[in-house]
Amino acid sequence: MLRKFWLLFAQACTLCLAVLFVVATLRPDLLPRLAGKNSGVVLVREAAMPAAIPGAGTYADAARKAMPAVVNIYTSKAVRARNPLLDDSILRRYFPELAERTPTRRATSLGSGVIVSAEGHVLTNHHVIDGADDIELVLADGRELHAVVQGIDPESDLAVLKAEGENLPTITFGSTDHLQVGDVVLAIGNPFGFGNTVTLGIVSALGRNHLGINRFEDFIQTDAAINPGNSGGALVDTAGNLIGINSTIFSQSGGSMGIGFAIPVSLARTVLAQIIKDGVVTRGWLGVEPQAITREAAQTLALARTDGVLVRALQRDGPADRAGIQVRDVVLEVAGKATPDVPQLLARIAELTPGSNARVKVFRDGRALDVDVVVARRPRIETQ
Repeated sequence: MLRKFWLLFAQACTLCLAVLFVVATLRPDLLPRLAGKNSGVVLVREAAMPAAIPGAGTYADAARKAMPAVVNIYTSKAVRARNPLLDDSILRRYFPELAERTPTRRATSLGSGVIVSAEGHVLTNHHVIDGADDIELVLADGRELHAVVQGIDPESDLAVLKAEGENLPTITFGSTDHLQVGDVVLAIGNPFGFGNTVTLGIVSALGRNHLGINRFEDFIQTDAAINPGNSGGALVDTAGNLIGINSTIFSQSGGSMGIGFAIPVSLARTVLAQIIKDGVVTRGWLGVEPQAITREAAQTLALARTDGVLVRALQRDGPADRAGIQVRDVVLEVAGKATPDVPQLLARIAELTPGSNARVKVFRDGRALDVDVVVARRPRIETQ
């Protein structure tokens, strides 16, 4: 009898353990209920999601403020396809009508722009719209507008478009006067056709030049991701104010490598104001060909100093030539502003008003001289 009792007890324990194993495997959520309300064992404990602190670690307000004024630009132009028959000089000579029968196609490209006035003025890069015969804008709210070129400035790679629209969202202009390396910036544009894209970075450097991109270079360098299609878009500060127009990138792969360049808003505003007022950009001109002074050049030319800019050549009968400036003079100042390098010399001359008198300080034969020059208008560059 006792043996039967222990056998029954062992079978019951085995059955209970089997049930507990099945429950633990298939429905572990039932174990706390089986353990009772007073159980001190906590199997799972999840922390509540912390409430977001407004303004902490986010630049949503800056992006929200600037994004409506950044547009996607789609351009197209007619391109004559290559006719292989025209490679034969005899056919070209006796059958000139072959050129007229060469088919054409539409070449399209994309970029970005920034609406700067409610009347529809849009700032962008010149290379974005260069040669285009049709320009379409797509706003952040989905509206599509046609635009025409109001004016261009190839030397700074800027252009102003006029869109057909009213009461458009506009950007707020910022200032670069207090901009510092390390400041956080946002790049907004249309990379690879993905419109309304915002990337984050810092100001990596200021006053970048000698890049061989534009005639007038004073770039803001940033590591905010800038890719093809971002050109002409906005570089804004953490308050959403425009501080630059994204222009170009340094890349060995075609994509962003963390080195992008933006045209500072100070230059962009000057170009914008002149194009809206006169349709063209007017700059001063002295007719000098400048050259940076290296230590090697100073030794070769027996120059007594390496600061300033060397006059390598003069435009015959140009303003500087008529005023008495000579080849191998070293330009130290223009209109009271120092010219320590070629980009700053070009910038100082460009600021001068055509027809005005400008005092140029040069170093010649061991002494400094002041030369008064009548400023001329810088010749316009003809674009193809």
